[in-house]
Amino acid sequence: MARTIKKESALTPEEKLAQALVPEEEQPYQVPDNWCWSKIGAVCSFERGITFPAAAKEAIPTDRNIPCLRTANIQDELIIDDLIYVDKSYMKGNDSKLTRKDDIIMSSANSRELVGKTSYVSYVPYPMTFGGFVLTIRSKNILSKYMYYYLRFEFLMGKFMGESTQTTNIANINTSKLSDYSVPFPPLAEQQRIVDRIESLFAKLDEAKEKAQAVVDGFEDRKAAILHKAFTGELTAEWREENGVSMHSWISATVKDVCQDVKVGIVIKPSQYYTNAEEGTPAFRSANVREFHIDDFDWVYLDENGMNANKRSIVHSGDVLVVRSGNPGTACVVDEKYNGFNAIDILIAVPNKNIITSEFLCAFTNSPMGRRLVAESKRGMALAHFNVSGYSKLRLEVPSIPEQREITKTLFNLIEKEELAKDTAEQSVVRIDNLKRSILARAFRGELGTNDPADESAEELLKRML
Repeated sequence: MARTIKKESALTPEEKLAQALVPEEEQPYQVPDNWCWSKIGAVCSFERGITFPAAAKEAIPTDRNIPCLRTANIQDELIIDDLIYVDKSYMKGNDSKLTRKDDIIMSSANSRELVGKTSYVSYVPYPMTFGGFVLTIRSKNILSKYMYYYLRFEFLMGKFMGESTQTTNIANINTSKLSDYSVPFPPLAEQQRIVDRIESLFAKLDEAKEKAQAVVDGFEDRKAAILHKAFTGELTAEWREENGVSMHSWISATVKDVCQDVKVGIVIKPSQYYTNAEEGTPAFRSANVREFHIDDFDWVYLDENGMNANKRSIVHSGDVLVVRSGNPGTACVVDEKYNGFNAIDILIAVPNKNIITSEFLCAFTNSPMGRRLVAESKRGMALAHFNVSGYSKLRLEVPSIPEQREITKTLFNLIEKEELAKDTAEQSVVRIDNLKRSILARAFRGELGTNDPADESAEELLKRML
C-alpha cells in the first residue's frame, strides 16, 4: 500500500519541527546548548528571477521598463549603478518578483567559482526586479542579516561549489538542495548580537583593508612619480649641489646617439623554434622581458640554423632589451647569466658605456616620459609595435656618468621600498580577508562571546514560529 504523505497544513507542530530540524547525525558541528540546527527551507523562502530573451535587454530606463539585477550586480555589496532594464510585462504582474529591503540576492547560475555568491539588499532606492540567474532568499523565521552572513561564509569557504550542479559552462544551485542545507539557528536575540559583533569587527577590518588597498593601488602612481623625478633632475638635485654640478651638464641626445647599436632580434614563426632545452640555444621572447627584470621561465630555443639566420640576435651582458609589441617599451638589462642568449622579435640596444649606463637607458625607457615617446612612435592598430628607427629617434636628457649612477642607485632604492610597502600591504589585505573568514567561522559556532545561556531555546522558538 502506498505511503500517504501529509500536506504541510495537516502536520502537527511536532512534525513540522522534526522536518525543520537537522538530525543530530547530520549536524556539521556542535553548537551551544540553546542553539539548534535548522534546514534553510524551514526559515527562508526562495524566489527565482524573471526570464526574458537577451534581445529584451535595454540600456536606458523608460516608463514601461524596470531595472533588473544580474549576477554582475552581486558583489561584496549590491551594485546598482550598472543595471539593465527589461519590459515590466516579463514580471507578469507578480509583485514577489520585486526586490525588497532585507532580501538576500544569490548568484544561482554562474561559473563554479562564483555560484552561491550573495549580496544583501540594505535599501531599495526605486522599484527593481531580478533576472533568471539570480535567486532571492527571504527570511521567514530567522534574522535576514544573520542568514546573509552565514551564506556569505559558506560561499567564502567554497561550500556551494560542491552543492552546485555543473552544465557545460555554468554551475547551478538547486533550490531543493539549498532548502535542505543546514544553518546553525541561535535564539533571536543571539542572532542580533552576532550580527552586531560581526559588523563591529568588520568595520575596523574594512578601515584597515581600505588603507592597505590604497597603498597597493597607488604603487604605480608613486613609481611613476619617482621615475619622473629621476629624468627631470629633481631626484639628484641635492647630489649636484654637493658635487658642484649644474643641470647644464645634461646633454640632449637620441637613443641612437648614446648607443653603439640598436637592432632587432630574429623575427621567426613559433614553428621555427623549440621548447625543448636539448634542441639549441635559449632565446628571449617578449614574455621574458619585464619592467627592470627578466622572467626566467618558459624559454624557447633556436637551433644552429636559426642562430645563423641572424647572428645579430645574440645578446650580451649589459644590453638593454625592449619589447616591441603587446606592452611596447617595457625594458630590462641583460645580466651575465643570460650572456649569449638569443632574442626573438625584441629590440636590442647596446649602450655606449662612455656616454650612458645600461641601467640609466633601461630606466628611461620604462619611465612615463620614455613610455610616452614610445607610444608616439608606435605603428599599427591591431598589434601596435615600434621598430629600430622609432626607438633610435627617442630623445632624452643625459647627465654625466657619475650622476647617472647616482640617479639609478637612488631610483632603485626608492622603488624597492615602494615594492616592499606594496607587498606588505598585499599581505595585509590577504590576512584581513582570512581574519574575516575566521570571525565568521567563530560566529556560527557561538564562539564570539555573545551567547547568553539564559536566552530562550532556539528549538522552542523555531517550534513556535512554525
